[in-house]
This record gives sequence, structure tokens and C-alpha cells, in this order.
Amino acid sequence: MGEGFGIESHSAHHSGPHRPPARYLVVIDSAGESLARMFGATRDQVAEFDASTEEVAAMTRGLVPERSAARAEWDQALAGHTAAERAAAEVYTLDV
Repeated sequence: MGEGFGIESHSAHHSGPHRPPARYLVVIDSAGESLARMFGATRDQVAEFDASTEEVAAMTRGLVPERSAARAEWDQALAGHTAAERAAAEVYTLDV
């Protein structure tokens, strides 16, 4: 039996390199739902959530979106979406 009185100590903090910040926010419809998908500079997905949240409004305040994700650089990142969904998507470039 340890001396922790039933409460375990937290493990050591990992001090390795952090993931780089998200660079793009794509608001895209998918099967009738509006999704917000965040991508890094190399267009690797780092998050996905409901686009109707207030966080999306806060992140995009003052930003002007590109009105399509149909360009070739989005082919791999948005491969699961239709051409129509990609053409209607809003792509925001986030300040880093």
C-alpha cells in the first residue's frame, strides 16, 4: 500500500514539442450538417466540430473567407466531401 491515501499522483508533464497552431478553418456542409474543420499549414486536420458554436463566430470575426475549397491543395484534406460541398465551403485563413 502506498502513501497516497488512495489518490494517485499526476504523472510527469511531457515537455516535448507542441503541435503547431491551426492555420485554416473550413466551414463546410456535410450531409445536411455544417461542420467546422481546422487544418494545419500542411492541411492536416487537427480538429472537427459543429460549425454553429460561438467559437466559430469568435474565430472568424473580422475575417473574409475564400468562397470555395475546390482547389487542388484541398483534394486530400477534403476527400470525403462532394464537389458541391467543397465549392460551397468557406475557407478562413487564421492569424498565427
